[in-house]
Amino acid sequence: MDDASNNNNNKRARTSVDKALVDVWLRELGQLSTRNFALRRRASEDLVLRLGIYAKLDKHRGCVNTVSFNTDGDILISGSDDRRVILWDWKTERVKLSFHSGHNDNVFQAKIMPFTDDRSIVTCAADGQVRHAQILERGGVETKLLGKHQGRAHKLAIEPGSPHVFYTCGEDGLVQHFDLRTGAATELFTCRPIDDRRNYMTVVNLNAIAIDPRNANLFAVAGSDEYTRLYDIRKYKWDGSTDFGQPADYFCPPNLIGDEQVGITGLAFSDQSELLVSYNDEFIYLFTQDMGLGPNPPPSSPVSTRSEASEMGSDHTSAASPSTANTDVRIAPQVYKGHRNCVTVKGVNFFGPKCEYVVSGSDCGRIFIWKKKGGELIRVIEADRHVVNCIEPHPHSTVLASSGIESDIKIWTPNAADRATLPTNIEQVCFSIYSADYWWSKSQNFSCSILLFEWLVK
Repeated sequence: MDDASNNNNNKRARTSVDKALVDVWLRELGQLSTRNFALRRRASEDLVLRLGIYAKLDKHRGCVNTVSFNTDGDILISGSDDRRVILWDWKTERVKLSFHSGHNDNVFQAKIMPFTDDRSIVTCAADGQVRHAQILERGGVETKLLGKHQGRAHKLAIEPGSPHVFYTCGEDGLVQHFDLRTGAATELFTCRPIDDRRNYMTVVNLNAIAIDPRNANLFAVAGSDEYTRLYDIRKYKWDGSTDFGQPADYFCPPNLIGDEQVGITGLAFSDQSELLVSYNDEFIYLFTQDMGLGPNPPPSSPVSTRSEASEMGSDHTSAASPSTANTDVRIAPQVYKGHRNCVTVKGVNFFGPKCEYVVSGSDCGRIFIWKKKGGELIRVIEADRHVVNCIEPHPHSTVLASSGIESDIKIWTPNAADRATLPTNIEQVCFSIYSADYWWSKSQNFSCSILLFEWLVK
């Protein structure tokens, strides 16, 4: 590392320490509330740079495709290629409950419904099934089929604060609404391409769905084309009298409009209703609400080439408004670069009490952490011998859970004595081109059916 890098790291460390001392002083004077002090400390870059391995939870017998905390944060739920669901007391590394999901193929998503005493669990899987598991008083588990997709069902999204309502999406392009009070599945719409690609792409294979935590009426879906589509459930007529397939808004980076080589693997909403979108074989982008293309996006002709995307950086901010922008120069979202997302369905997430950071896994087996504002990469963590797919933040603490091709789950807490620095050769590691033969051999060894070889060999 050169002298300039060392000076920057020393300046960053000094600034962090000075700010921490000021916060303590303000708290002692009564000018900073205990709550705000705790929030500031949890968002501290110093804690992020001290994240280290706290535990390895190792009871699955296959790739761990989903990890999620309950509302209180004391239980972690996981699902795997072994078709089992496990509830963990992650602090003690103890299995609270392990049961067969009822699925016939790899479990892709498992979540605990809020306000159910952690006894109601919903899952979706590679067999296309959507299932509900109920934990009985004596510890037994009953599972039942709620609905089905024609093809793999990658993700589900729970309506914020609801113990009953959730949505699913699948590779058949179908989005479904479920209400556990009735056990009924409502097919809302099938997502279709918007232009002449209909000739060879009859539906958009959906990989991700997310609900805006500030407005539960809004949800976004994305998959095998370049657009994230935003829908307003209030426009749906429950008697089926209208077609609900038209999005309220579309989102796409200007440089990727019309690019038929990309797709989207992960979505996440921040507490400020910002939308985070992770593209395969490309970058991660952050959209604000004013960056939408509207319900009728422009023709699919790229504003700029994909090669120009590498030039996009922290100079592109979200401050501009569509009303002030030239019609030929669209607003560019914040971009996050450095990781590699090519061969698996990777999630993406926010981290911090006010979503101050962006986190993602990578094909190189590392966790990447950026500052949300400005897109600066501040942390790269070795987390899997092969690929990291899932990164889940704790709801209240500076804790991360990660999983991927390996059969264990790793818990990360700020327990390191020293602050981490970025590796000097990270670009060489993460931008190396993996051959299809290499990843095919890995898939045979690890039986991880969520590898998307079609994206790799296009």
